[in-house]
Amino acid sequence: MAKLGILVAIAVFLETVSATSLGVVNTEGGAVQGKNIWLGLFRSMDVFKGIPFADIPGRFEKPKRHPGWDGTLKATDYRPRCLQLNILMTDTMGSEDCLYLNIWVPHGSSVSRDLPVMVWIYGGGFLVGGAMGANFLDNYLYDGQEIADRGNVIVVTLGYRVGTLGFLSTGDSSLPGNYGLWDQQAAIAWVHRNIRSFGGDPDNITVFGESAGAASVSFQTITPHNKGLIRRAISQSGVALCPWAVNPNPRRFAEEIALKVNCPTDQNMAACLKMTDPGLLTMAGTISLSSSPDNPVVFNLLLAAVVDGDFLPDEPQNLFHNAASIDYIAGVNDMDGHLFTAVDVPTVNSPMVDTPIEDVRRLLTAYTREKGKAGADNAYSTYTSTWGSSPSWETIKKTIVEIGTDYIFLVPTQAALYLHAGSGATGRTYSYLFSEPNRMGGVARPYPSWMGADHADDLQYVFGKPFATPLGYWPRHRDVSGYMIAYWTNFAKTGDPNKGDLSVPAVWPEFTASGHQFLEINSDMNSNFVKQKMRMRYVHFWTSILPSLPTLYSE
Repeated sequence: MAKLGILVAIAVFLETVSATSLGVVNTEGGAVQGKNIWLGLFRSMDVFKGIPFADIPGRFEKPKRHPGWDGTLKATDYRPRCLQLNILMTDTMGSEDCLYLNIWVPHGSSVSRDLPVMVWIYGGGFLVGGAMGANFLDNYLYDGQEIADRGNVIVVTLGYRVGTLGFLSTGDSSLPGNYGLWDQQAAIAWVHRNIRSFGGDPDNITVFGESAGAASVSFQTITPHNKGLIRRAISQSGVALCPWAVNPNPRRFAEEIALKVNCPTDQNMAACLKMTDPGLLTMAGTISLSSSPDNPVVFNLLLAAVVDGDFLPDEPQNLFHNAASIDYIAGVNDMDGHLFTAVDVPTVNSPMVDTPIEDVRRLLTAYTREKGKAGADNAYSTYTSTWGSSPSWETIKKTIVEIGTDYIFLVPTQAALYLHAGSGATGRTYSYLFSEPNRMGGVARPYPSWMGADHADDLQYVFGKPFATPLGYWPRHRDVSGYMIAYWTNFAKTGDPNKGDLSVPAVWPEFTASGHQFLEINSDMNSNFVKQKMRMRYVHFWTSILPSLPTLYSE
């Protein structure tokens, strides 16, 4: 009997310990109730899934505020992703009713107050993606629980329109474009207005994202429409200056879409497109994956941001003064270009097949096309200068990956860091290179043994997958995941990735235009991983030497 009494007392104690919860939260649209999960002694979390931050969007229109709801909204399930192509581009998935966000709020022994807020923007080439990310056996990639719990921050993930419905533009006021960016901005503004009710600090919002989401983060910091809403930002493998981030000639692609869906290409084009079935419009935005070194796949990413005179009032490089007070981390994976160049030059992944040296020249000729032969020759001599007389097949393959990494991600990111650091900024600037080798390298056939970190390899570590699904990882993967969560959440709290609640393996110095310092992040890192002048010779080629050559061809 005494035993029973002790068990009851323990049960009551645990119940009170685990009952730390926000309960029903009042937002501007109405009351919401999420799910409370118990994480351990004095640790619990409220998870809200599927809170609307805007109304169902009108086709090719900016998002509008949600009209609200009666009663208490049960926010316990993810809502469908925005209408998009499926992975094989053979059909569509998702819904036009997709402007929802998800929130993870960690609690200790008492309900949290004034926590820093981290708002995630997903990537997917502006074509695909969802607020919850890829899902394997109910394990969603962008589940914010590990970051929120380990870093003691609120995590928010949001949905935004992608593909034709998110980014089609005629280049004029009839279909100005950037609808997906306006959706993101509406979500950030909603978080700013409502997050205090969830225990968050509206004056300490960090936006972070990867790939097209990282470029989106960059756009959100430089648009004049977010003044005072964003305190800090992190771009992982993408910035507004990337060659794929802005389409300089959107009308040409809009006319191609119009012809595919039987719309005219004259002054009636926009009206016709607005009346067209959304599934047909989405399918018409399929990109061609048939590529070669002469026509690289990155050139096919035509649904992107546009300089519309509103969200982006000018070319991105002229808007960095808007981000001057925002603390900024930006970096790339050391082989970010592999995913793309392996499509353009498939022999890169074949250990038994040599990659012709000619493919190096062909890829560089394509990337420098507006400068003609002088551009290609200069590029070729820059990238082959260390080869010697008979480069190994591995050297040639790696050079192709380096060229793609530099052109598509690394050089634009370095340029953005220089612009941020030099903008008379009060905001701090940090640069990183992520180099944890790809887990398929040397194991599975598709990846060569020399593989570093491919595009999107950083995501699993930032979202703590080695902790959430430990059987799929080695201890070193938990190390690198812990390092990234520590740097990212310290930064969200203090603006300094070294200072916060979590200890880090190396002090990460600020990036300055004179010091050029960056941190190399991987599982073996220590203080020797602070380096400087990331690929300076190649950055100099793409940002100084190439632009100084006469332009022969333009879009």
